[in-house]
Amino acid sequence: MLKGLAITPPVVGRISIGRVIERNGKRLPEKDDQFTLTTQIQNRDGWVLHPLDETMRKASNGKLRTIPMRLMFNDPHLNLRAEYSAFEKETGRPICVGNGDTCRRAVNNAIETLPCPSPEACEFGLKRCKPYGRLNVLVGEDDELGSFIFRTTSFNSIRTLAARLNYYHALSGGLLATMPLELKLRGKSTTQSYRSAIYYVDLVVRSGMSLENAIAQARELADRKRTAGFDQTALDDAARMGFANGAFEDSADEAPEVVEEFYPTSPPVSDPRTSMAPPAPPSLNDKLKAKADKLIN
Repeated sequence: MLKGLAITPPVVGRISIGRVIERNGKRLPEKDDQFTLTTQIQNRDGWVLHPLDETMRKASNGKLRTIPMRLMFNDPHLNLRAEYSAFEKETGRPICVGNGDTCRRAVNNAIETLPCPSPEACEFGLKRCKPYGRLNVLVGEDDELGSFIFRTTSFNSIRTLAARLNYYHALSGGLLATMPLELKLRGKSTTQSYRSAIYYVDLVVRSGMSLENAIAQARELADRKRTAGFDQTALDDAARMGFANGAFEDSADEAPEVVEEFYPTSPPVSDPRTSMAPPAPPSLNDKLKAKADKLIN
């Protein structure tokens, strides 16, 4: 095995809740209110849709807001990897990845392990470090080891997915890989979003099933696979070793796409109700000038 190269799950497609658009000569991310399944191929119009996108869209009457899927691994942390990440703007390569306790940072052509105080308290990561999560899932029946990857920098998605994975793992007795689940798009409003809807990804049992039925089905499928010789524990171990084989998970050819989609150089700060930037607070000179003008008049 090549040392220094993270061996990650095979990817046959992408899951996104947005797209990259061109505005004023810049390519910027734009959120959506539905899922999109794409291949790993891009053309001048963007990512090429995966055939499963059309199939599922027809079944959902247009808007794709749920995706039936299974997980690859029983270990929650293998299915969802979430870290604080900083990327180099010029090359797009990851330069610092941490978990809030320790980080791996590229320094002088070497990888060093350093304390990670989180982005807000880190001078190195300030304004360029974000939470970054990757979730690998199995969609469809064509390839039991070919996954779709969902990448996100949303605290809401990362926190919700992490909680669900840990809960289902506990409730099912560790049988995450055989649980019948689906990704579900949810909306919420916050003061930071100016009360407009923002969307995040949740993980729930398949539509029409109770949690008890899902656990029973997971146990039945796990027994069937075990009888057929499927060694889920060995698969988890192999994946764990593969992730640990590299300092950073994203390869050099993937990094520029990640930066373009999640780390735009000049993201617009706008009020969705007016599509205008919120006014900046008046400076001290402005206040003094306004006071002087009032006294004169």
